Amino acid sequence: MTDTYLWPPQPPAALPVRGRPERFPVRRLFFVGRNYLAHAAEMGMTVDKTKEEPFYFTKSADTLVPSGATVPFPPQTQDYHHEVELVVALGAPGFQVAAADAGALVFGYACGLDMTRRDLQLKARQTQRPWDLGKDVEGSAVVSEIVPMPGRLMDRGGISLTVNGQSRQHSDVSRLIWSVAELIADLSRYYHLQPGDLVFTGTPEGVGPVWPGDQLVGQVEGVAEVRLQVGPAA
Repeated sequence: MTDTYLWPPQPPAALPVRGRPERFPVRRLFFVGRNYLAHAAEMGMTVDKTKEEPFYFTKSADTLVPSGATVPFPPQTQDYHHEVELVVALGAPGFQVAAADAGALVFGYACGLDMTRRDLQLKARQTQRPWDLGKDVEGSAVVSEIVPMPGRLMDRGGISLTVNGQSRQHSDVSRLIWSVAELIADLSRYYHLQPGDLVFTGTPEGVGPVWPGDQLVGQVEGVAEVRLQVGPAA
């Protein structure tokens, strides 16, 4: 018997893969908070790796949009921020993986934007409530094509973002507090990681507001470029 539905289900989220006709089916979106010291400082926080563990939040796959999209300015915010990030695309399953073995899970990398309703995120933080309204925002996970780099653990490379041609963020992946290998290993303590999972590894300093009409260009050296135009409020 063929399954029937009350209405047509959404097609699966997917991204283009450089040099391949097949698309990368996206399963889950994991995000790492405060993974560059300078960004933590600009958010009024300190991070001591010797005493702390990385922390995460998630977004639904429905928030995913490809590079080049125009996304409406979201409702209920007056402080919509850009955050450029290196994104790890997983291509193999793993659970309780050692950092030394984390490369076996890597399919490739992308450049991504974690767009954030900062005013709502900070309000939630101050009241010790979840960040969902600030982070899990329609059209807020913008990702470039996936660049296959199977088995590679990136540990360096410039990461930057411009808004209307003006530099906003500029750093290097080598400044990650927790490395790609450490993040994969740590996440795999809590989740059975699967092919199609994306891990946004954190943003460097320089985050700031954007407005309708703004053009964003993010880049990770040796990986890819991501573009976004902010449209009028819907």
